[in-house]
Amino acid sequence: MSKQQMIVIGNGMVGHHFVEQFLASDAAADYQLTVFGEEPHVAYDRVHLSDYFNGSDADALCLAKPGFYDQDGVTLQLDEQVTGIDRDAKQVITPKGRYDYDTLVLATGSYPFVPPIPGNDNEAGLVYRTLDDLDAIRDAAARSKIGVVVGGGLLGLEAANALKSLGLKAHVVEFAPQLMGVQLDGEAGELLKSKIEDLGVTVHCSKATQQIVAGDSCRYKMEFSDGEALETDLIVFSAGIRPQDALGRESGLELGERGGIVIDSQCRTSDESIYAIGECALWNGQIFGLVAPGYTMAKTLAAYLNDEAAGFTGADMSTKLKLLGVDVGSIGDAHGRTPEALIYKYSNQAEGTYRKLVVSPDNKQLLGAVLVGDNSYYDTLLQYALNGLELPEQPDSLILPAMEGAAPALGADALPETATICSCLNVTKGQIVEAIDAGAVTVADVKEVTAASTGCGGCAALLKNVVDSELEQRGVEISNDLCEHFAYSREELYHLVRVEGIASFDELLKRYGKGLGCDICKPTVGSILASCWNDHIHELPHVGLQDTNDTFMANMQKNGTYSVVPRVPGGEITPKQLIALGMVADKYQLYTKITGGQRVDLFGATLNQLPLIWGELIDAGFETGHAYGKSLRTVKSCVGSTWCRYGVQDSVGMAIRLENRYKGLRAPHKIKFAVSGCTRECAEAQSKDIGVIATDKGWNLYVCGNGGMKPRHADLFATDLDDATLIQYIDRVLMFYIKTGDRLQRTSVWMENLEGGLAYLQDVVINDSLGLGQQLEQQMEHVVATYQCEWKSAINDPEKLKRFRQFVNDEREDPDLQVVEVRDQLIPA
Repeated sequence: MSKQQMIVIGNGMVGHHFVEQFLASDAAADYQLTVFGEEPHVAYDRVHLSDYFNGSDADALCLAKPGFYDQDGVTLQLDEQVTGIDRDAKQVITPKGRYDYDTLVLATGSYPFVPPIPGNDNEAGLVYRTLDDLDAIRDAAARSKIGVVVGGGLLGLEAANALKSLGLKAHVVEFAPQLMGVQLDGEAGELLKSKIEDLGVTVHCSKATQQIVAGDSCRYKMEFSDGEALETDLIVFSAGIRPQDALGRESGLELGERGGIVIDSQCRTSDESIYAIGECALWNGQIFGLVAPGYTMAKTLAAYLNDEAAGFTGADMSTKLKLLGVDVGSIGDAHGRTPEALIYKYSNQAEGTYRKLVVSPDNKQLLGAVLVGDNSYYDTLLQYALNGLELPEQPDSLILPAMEGAAPALGADALPETATICSCLNVTKGQIVEAIDAGAVTVADVKEVTAASTGCGGCAALLKNVVDSELEQRGVEISNDLCEHFAYSREELYHLVRVEGIASFDELLKRYGKGLGCDICKPTVGSILASCWNDHIHELPHVGLQDTNDTFMANMQKNGTYSVVPRVPGGEITPKQLIALGMVADKYQLYTKITGGQRVDLFGATLNQLPLIWGELIDAGFETGHAYGKSLRTVKSCVGSTWCRYGVQDSVGMAIRLENRYKGLRAPHKIKFAVSGCTRECAEAQSKDIGVIATDKGWNLYVCGNGGMKPRHADLFATDLDDATLIQYIDRVLMFYIKTGDRLQRTSVWMENLEGGLAYLQDVVINDSLGLGQQLEQQMEHVVATYQCEWKSAINDPEKLKRFRQFVNDEREDPDLQVVEVRDQLIPA
């Protein structure tokens, strides 16, 4: 019996997902599949398209496993556009010929809408949709200084981030009065605009472009309807999408009034032999512009063709994103359009966060939510919304900072089996449970079986919680292995290194590991070895363990240059040192900035310049600031009693003493200190890992706070301490953190995870309940005694200096390196 012919037009994410789902069904044995892709690339991940600018190639973004399209019963026709459908003959037409079908699946997706603006029909009219589009943007950016994105939606902001990553001054022009008007309300949109502008992208809302003409100082000038204008060297249009329905239109399929191929709940078009899925399809009058609904359609159609009862009933349009580094979340009825809905809001301008709940009139069901600045609340809120879970008595407790009486976190056990854990691939908790019942015992096993968290990856934390919870219920011990090469946690590896005196990664791997190591265990062990023995990170046994920043002892910037950050203890600096910084910056044409930690950053150094710059800075009395390491960064200080009329202690002197004691200390994550000379708190000590505030009797010690995307106030640890006791307690807290902290774990999370939290840590440090006090102090004394300025040691070692050549066999600078002026900075071209 000959096989039926199935043709799939479109090898994008949705088309590929359909092929995966269908080939896994029993019905696949009766079909010969032919898949047409208009692009030359096998299906790739458009959700992470921006990674292409960050070094990922087409192969890294590829969705198909090696050999997937080589299996029997499947033919992939890449770089071959289908130009027509002959419904009477049941054939599709391409420039290479005609192909018969019994079943036809249209997964043609959408195309970017380019507004009909006079002047957009030249090189200015770039779009952000495919890998070829990104190549065109990269080529244009190489000849540009300023770039504009037309459109302030999801893809528009992604495109703006791409332009910024390419070194351009980026602008976003949005016709609407706010960014992301579909997902966010006005207040959230305004906050997002503010945060994006703080990151160096200029946003222009309520702007209608009338025409694009030749520019005066740039290649183009955008003239707006309000009489203003903006000059730019390139323009990327991201003003929305339109369904790619031309084949349906030309072949006479039923289309919606505004486009889109009309489908029923089985994804069938007006022709019973033709189906449509993804962004080309119109269901119930709606086009779905996200990948998750397209995946649901693909799964529905594959099941229906396999004679299973299946129907598409719509899809969740919630989104969790990180746009230019800013968290943005939108769930359900974000605008509160449900009649009589109740609204709860929390806004913190100082932290740059905004949270909003939309709940039912009876205060029991979550209808929608908006988050800007902190997405840590998203997973819990999404589960409440998707699964109809009854809200706590005080719904606002779900978005307010932690306080007494707040609703407890929604645990994995509270979720019903119908709860959707992975929205991209519509994987439920029940499917995860089935995978575990069938033998999956790790998150990786569950991913392999269900594909959960292999889309955008936003559900990874929730997936792990569900898997761990289910395994614990079955009496399975949860693995805390660092990685596949070490069946130990970071804390256990620390003990092995410390107790057995292991001095190298190779020795540790030989005795307690397997394989060759990876990007997880190598830097983790490198950090442990540095914390214990304090060897130079460029010693031969250690150099291969370091990440990029530690390898070159400088933070790599987005344009491939490096930053230079000398230590300025307590922010105290001499006039001669200030002059030296200025002379070095001027000589090497570096961009300079005063940091929030009272230091001076010098940006734009090339690799071979780093030793030259540091040589001059060391001669001027500076040391490395360890800005590149998971180590002590700074000890911020106010001027204290030396100058301030309110100061009650010498905060500058204490800050310098602390910074000089703990400089170079390696830890699971970066550490920041601050010392304030009085309770007015000008140094912001209560937002630091270690905060010290002067009193008229001594010092109050605060521990385990941090700034960043999820700020946390430090907790008061001890009061009215003298100098010696203050340092003793800090020694013990830091060494206990280094001893027990997990990989890349901030002090705030570490203390929250300690059983007993603050009270337990106080008992260990103040009361010496574990008998570790003297040992922790001795270990800190070893670190203090063996400190070395890593840059000074490197400069004095010819072998270490070879690492900073641009060519292995030549000390000279790259002759092809050019420097171009951008505003008041100088950066490599």
